[in-house]
Amino acid sequence: MMERLLIIVFSLLTFTTYGQKKMDNNYFTWDDFVDGFGKEMVAAEDVFNNMVKNGLKYNTMTKMDFTFVSDKKENLINLGEFLKTHYPYSVQEIQRSDELWEINGETNEFPMTADNLLYWALDMYKRGYEFDATFDAYGGIADAKNAKFPILDAAKADVYFDKGLECYSKGDLSGSIFNWTLAIEIDSKDPNYYYSRAIVKNKLYTWKSALKDYDKAIEIAPQFISALINRGGLKDENEDYKGAIADYETVLKLDKLEAEGKQQAYFNLGNTYFNLKDKKAACKNWNSALENGAEYAKERINKHCN
Repeated sequence: MMERLLIIVFSLLTFTTYGQKKMDNNYFTWDDFVDGFGKEMVAAEDVFNNMVKNGLKYNTMTKMDFTFVSDKKENLINLGEFLKTHYPYSVQEIQRSDELWEINGETNEFPMTADNLLYWALDMYKRGYEFDATFDAYGGIADAKNAKFPILDAAKADVYFDKGLECYSKGDLSGSIFNWTLAIEIDSKDPNYYYSRAIVKNKLYTWKSALKDYDKAIEIAPQFISALINRGGLKDENEDYKGAIADYETVLKLDKLEAEGKQQAYFNLGNTYFNLKDKKAACKNWNSALENGAEYAKERINKHCN
């Protein structure tokens, strides 16, 4: 199980370093994306509450209809192909809507909760931005009479965990959250479930919620090296430098720490001290990372320590 998690560790490190790529969008710009993010969260809450009023029960398996809009048909062609390739969704033909173009589709069934709808909406909002399109509308029908629910037997926890990894590898970010959340509902004592979900929550810009999942993973497994390093990176990214240093130093104090853990902890520790404008401490830790085999530390050393 841990070997499969390592794939996600490196993906997170890349994301934490570079963040969401700012596209050269003409229709849905980066500023639009940032300005509308909070509104998207509020809209998801409103949609969920309306579904509850119409009979939705917790974890009801639900399909969502959705619409994306853009000023260029090509944007939606590319977005539609991406969604069909990476998500288990159906997508309809692109249509003209006044001076714009729109594409409609439908998701697979997923367990509907307030959090799941939120992360699905943020996932689609993010994907729309990546193809210079807006996530324009969505909705689902709460069929209380014929409601279906996910199986929550003990034997299903690892099944949901593996399904979450499969979704993640395909690029279905919200799908991975759905499955890891189900795994947590079955077994709330496995740190890998929280750790994995934290990574995707951070990719969807909900860093406070991601931090809570890292906290839970580390509470369960205090020597969870990857969780400590990733939590330190998340704290650093959000200017909690003291907290980041504490996490990296916790890693370095662990017994039988392998070279890779030392490399990452020393390198990230150097980055945090650099952010604190303590160049001497930064260079000391980057050199320690290099001494433990982190060749990638050379670039920072050559740039800042000579």
